[in-house]
Amino acid sequence: MRRPSNLTRHLASAALVALLAAGLGGCQTMSDVTGSIASRSDPTPDDPRRAAEIYGERYRKNPKDVDAAIAYGQGLRLSGQRAQACAVLEQATIANPGNKALLAAYGRALADNGNSQAAFDVLGRAHSPDNPDWRILSVQGTTLDKMNRHDEARRYYASALRLAPDEPSVLSNLGLSYMLTKELPKAEETLRQAYASARADTRIRQNLALVVGLQGRFAEAETIVKADLPADEAAANVAYLRDMLNRKDGPRTASRAAPVVAKDD
Repeated sequence: MRRPSNLTRHLASAALVALLAAGLGGCQTMSDVTGSIASRSDPTPDDPRRAAEIYGERYRKNPKDVDAAIAYGQGLRLSGQRAQACAVLEQATIANPGNKALLAAYGRALADNGNSQAAFDVLGRAHSPDNPDWRILSVQGTTLDKMNRHDEARRYYASALRLAPDEPSVLSNLGLSYMLTKELPKAEETLRQAYASARADTRIRQNLALVVGLQGRFAEAETIVKADLPADEAAANVAYLRDMLNRKDGPRTASRAAPVVAKDD
């Protein structure tokens, strides 16, 4: 049996963990993404479960090892063990009070787990007004969108974009924010700007295709979602997109959109 493409897997995972409470006016959570808002000195295996095993053993030997705790938490989070990731990173922040990289990782884990207010509060301690981190600002924006505080969220995205102009991950999240308030033309314009970047990834393509499809331009949405893919993967992704856009709940298909966190450089 052919394995699903990366985009199909992103769509499926987003469908599970980025649900809106009530149509486009609801809320969103973080979805599975690659990369992290916290830097690490050690490489992480491509398989999140393997990363969790390797760094989990290292972390258990030394719970004060910050790099191990961050990598272990990320491995758990990306393998779907979000509550456990929160627990590990919470203990690590207790063992290393004030460590901003750990606070960033913990806040991200809380956001993934749906603990939006707690995530926002923790992320606020992970950087400071005199030394802001645009990645953290962007994630804070997604937590505010989840709490229906869209105007506030957009101020955070604007601050992130001042630090990282034209950053596609921030533009994508801003586009999703507009989608949540049914401002679909503005959402499309913002997502197209993100998609035009050489650093745009499949999640941004997914989000743009959804916004275009939600406006009734299904053929164009299909063209976007299958661009540059082998024929079999393109067909699978188009079938999934059609299923999402044809659901009886209509605009709730926007809930499958995936907020994007930039990869570390």
